[in-house]
Amino acid sequence: MSFSIVIPARYASQRLPGKPLVDIGGKTMIERVYECARRSHAERVIVATDDERVLSVVEGFGGEVCMTSNDHPSGTDRLQEVIEYYGFDDDDVVVNVQGDEPLIPPSVIDQVAANLAANRTASAATLCEPVVDYDSAASTNAVKVVRDQQNFALYFSRALIPWDREHYVQAAKEGDLVHELTRRHIGIYAYRVKLLNQFVQWPTSALEQIEKLEQLRILANGLKIHVEDACELVPGGVDTPEDLARIRAQLDR
Repeated sequence: MSFSIVIPARYASQRLPGKPLVDIGGKTMIERVYECARRSHAERVIVATDDERVLSVVEGFGGEVCMTSNDHPSGTDRLQEVIEYYGFDDDDVVVNVQGDEPLIPPSVIDQVAANLAANRTASAATLCEPVVDYDSAASTNAVKVVRDQQNFALYFSRALIPWDREHYVQAAKEGDLVHELTRRHIGIYAYRVKLLNQFVQWPTSALEQIEKLEQLRILANGLKIHVEDACELVPGGVDTPEDLARIRAQLDR
């Protein structure tokens, strides 16, 4: 199985300015993400950025980097610019590894690429994990996903899905575990290049606008996303100064 990785690394961040270049144990975040990606079985790892400072840092540690537009509405659009620039073929598999996950296990990168390669009817693949507490399940910051019996996504939502009508109200009061089918979406994707080229041509879907989840554009256009439980625990990404402190503490242990 052959695949490439693209790591979008946008410099601007409202909650954590200059996020790709923050120091984590003596290395920038983008270098740590790049190192994790290189430990996978990807043939190629490319950082996609819109900022000369990130470009300089990636070149400094010997990484491959591509300058992209600074006005992309999403990371998927940035990814598509990269695959168009390099001339990837429609059947090529590209994994989008978020640039703010410095502890992402290489095994899950390989997993999502292999899942897409094994499921020819899917245009994309992603991962999930069980949710075991009500507060996490109910949080709008945690995206939930429900699947069919072949592990294809039925829907993604910031709301608590599936809704256990008979038990959730009482469970919330008692702190019981949520439904065994509840899954939190993990934001790593493998795409067929053909889908990426289609994606940027489609208008934003109504469900995507409501939920603010761009993967719903794929489902709205009738294509399939394969979703499997991650083979290894995936530490959360870095969105806030508090997240950064947590990651630094993990590395200091």
